[in-house]
Amino acid sequence: MSADRRLARAQPQGAEPLLRVDDLAVAYGNVEAVHGVSLAADKGRIVTVIGRNGAGKTTLLAALMGLLPSRGRVCFGGDDVGPWPVERRVAGGMVLVPERRELFGTMTVADHLELGAFARRRAPAAARRRRRDEVYARFPRLAERRAQFAATLSGGERQMLALGRALMAEPALLLLDEPSLGLAPLVVRDIFTIIAALRETGVTILLVEQNARAALAVADYGYVLETGNVALAGPSAALAADPRVAAAYLGGERG
Repeated sequence: MSADRRLARAQPQGAEPLLRVDDLAVAYGNVEAVHGVSLAADKGRIVTVIGRNGAGKTTLLAALMGLLPSRGRVCFGGDDVGPWPVERRVAGGMVLVPERRELFGTMTVADHLELGAFARRRAPAAARRRRRDEVYARFPRLAERRAQFAATLSGGERQMLALGRALMAEPALLLLDEPSLGLAPLVVRDIFTIIAALRETGVTILLVEQNARAALAVADYGYVLETGNVALAGPSAALAADPRVAAAYLGGERG
């Protein structure tokens, strides 16, 4: 059965996903890095895309944000966002936390959060302060370090700051690119606990990860990307139990 047919069967009848991607292709010059990718994410769910380095995961997210030109169709909240520039996608509720976090070393934690609220700058100041306080409540370490420069933070704290900055934009869809990259195992566990908790707020998460075990443990649904194609798709528990996924991504273990 094709990935597209499995996807169609997995969607509730009559349900419109918050994000639907149909036949997406992305090329660097004459080299097509992503070809024919179709996927969907329902509101309030965590969907993961796993795969090895070079599979096209980061390229996929960049195309969804409008950072790279692409062919195919990207629908968000029922709108075809293909013609939308990055700024309009962010204002509409799509926010990317990039693989390298893209923090400014000489800016404080508080300044980063203020920067994250730029897309909501027309909202009342009291509403922005409430959002900031919510972020600090979710990430107490950021509250403790609000006056520190980003360059002085640990790897885990930088990832928390990247997430907090993204949440200041009040996203409906959060695109996470390799949030576990470069972090110690105990910190990775903390970050994925935070990601799971974000689902309870109603935000939809598209999680791109090389750490397949952690990603499938937290996600509701998953896609396996291989050389730019969706090779497998299904509920995350089913993918984790699939011997092909276990052999290729989970060290040969099942479950």
